[in-house]
Amino acid sequence: MAESEAETPSTPGEFESKYFEFHGVRLPPFCRGKMEEIANFPVRPSDVWIVTYPKSGTSLLQEVVYLVSQGADPDEIGLMNIDEQLPVLEYPQPGLDIIKELTSPRLIKSHLPYRFLPSDLHNGDSKVIYMARNPKDLVVSYYQFHRSLRTMSYRGTFQEFCRRFMNDKLGYGSWFEHVQEFWEHRMDANVLFLKYEDMHRDLVTMVEQLARFLGVSCDKAQLESLSEHCHQLVDQCCNAEALPVGRGRVGLWKDIFTVSMNEKFDLVYKQKMGKCNLTFDFYL
Repeated sequence: MAESEAETPSTPGEFESKYFEFHGVRLPPFCRGKMEEIANFPVRPSDVWIVTYPKSGTSLLQEVVYLVSQGADPDEIGLMNIDEQLPVLEYPQPGLDIIKELTSPRLIKSHLPYRFLPSDLHNGDSKVIYMARNPKDLVVSYYQFHRSLRTMSYRGTFQEFCRRFMNDKLGYGSWFEHVQEFWEHRMDANVLFLKYEDMHRDLVTMVEQLARFLGVSCDKAQLESLSEHCHQLVDQCCNAEALPVGRGRVGLWKDIFTVSMNEKFDLVYKQKMGKCNLTFDFYL
């Protein structure tokens, strides 16, 4: 078996939860025992999959995708539990058996690396939307997420957490491998590769891309209306009073990175991404 337990310290000494390794990739404990079933998960041509590394703007993307694909009103989306409409494939709830029985068209999310997704997706059997976020903002958001979760019990410093990120020691494995693997498949007919920063920089173009990719036909007026609704969603997600201030903004990292941390991060980034022509906006 390729699975093995791996201790995940929350301080330099210990983390109170355990990951496990599957084919060399560190995954959350709830993935244990179901990776073969995930690989064989039956995919439908009408499925739309949203795949991201954690904290890449998944919640915002799912609402925009739902709005574009379903023609929903943003005010209605705000009253819905959107997570119930878009289950995560590998999460314990609602579970693989229930997701298999959902009526079409299904909207399904996952944080798994490309290689661990259902094999039918590799064969182009349904649409996959992947969104990547610049890693400096992502690691800040991932750190805040770990600090807020009682189940993770992370009490280490941001510097320690960032070191774990650079060394591929967090859940779902290496961010660097995750994004590069999908980048290599960006030209596949069933894959749309997006960047989180473009949602803030040029949302209209992104909405156009999504509508075209999802086969949603709309005239100029409908596109403008869709874009305006999506702008409302972006504003709501990034400015909600219940969220840490500015959580969703681009350039968040500048508030927490020290000069030395930034220099170290840039060095690791260059080493791990040097041969890849994928680029990111680290501030707008």
